[in-house]
Amino acid sequence: MSTILEVTDLRKSYAGVHALDGVSFAVEAGSVTGLIGPNGSGKSTAIDCISGFQKRDGGRIVLAGNDISGQPAHHIARAGLMRTFQTVRIYERLSLRDNLAIATQQFDPATWVDEFFRTRRYRLAVDAAETRARQLVELIGLQRYYDVETGILSYGQKKLVALAAALMPHPKIVVLDEPVAGVNPSRIREIEVALAELNRAGETFLIVEHNVEFITNLCHQVIVLDQGRKLAEGTAHDIHHDPRVLEAYLGMTPEMAAAEMRGAA
Repeated sequence: MSTILEVTDLRKSYAGVHALDGVSFAVEAGSVTGLIGPNGSGKSTAIDCISGFQKRDGGRIVLAGNDISGQPAHHIARAGLMRTFQTVRIYERLSLRDNLAIATQQFDPATWVDEFFRTRRYRLAVDAAETRARQLVELIGLQRYYDVETGILSYGQKKLVALAAALMPHPKIVVLDEPVAGVNPSRIREIEVALAELNRAGETFLIVEHNVEFITNLCHQVIVLDQGRKLAEGTAHDIHHDPRVLEAYLGMTPEMAAAEMRGAA
């Protein structure tokens, strides 16, 4: 696999406090990568800086070989990095179909002139959006709600709609901000299955999440932050058995964590 996102020496401070202190990591194309850490570790700041919603103080961000460091969020989105938010952002009075159509409008090549005159370019854009929307709705398992107002959906289903909307313009990578936070446990598995299916279809994800079990089940690679620095990186198995990670999450010293793991072996 090739690297699709490369973050080097990312830095961000607030009133002298280092929220990010030289964080570096890479995401491979076609992978699902987890970004985890205790509260205050810098996860949210990292993805805000990467996606252009906060200005970084230093560091380099490269997307598919193009330097996007310091670019505004809408430029980064057009470059191919889309994201979701912990709080769901959808149009609840519109149908699922219309939500996905709106999500792709700013990225399609048709102009308002094309729309007014119903040109061939406009018709092709509409047909392509409809095809993409139906493919995504099938992958997230919400086919029966395609023409239904999204306001009736459960919170977990609304998160799936936001995910599908982010995928509409064929991004190079989607950054997910706590996709199962506040979701009913019975719905978490549905989101996990949908993401796995989308990944098998070729989509690349970087996921920030507190639910370690969710990350373990889904991610090929896990990056752990603590106090604004990268603490560890590796497979889910590696991370689960890293004494430094146990110390950060559970307050155990490396010696205590190692002793507990020996006792469990």
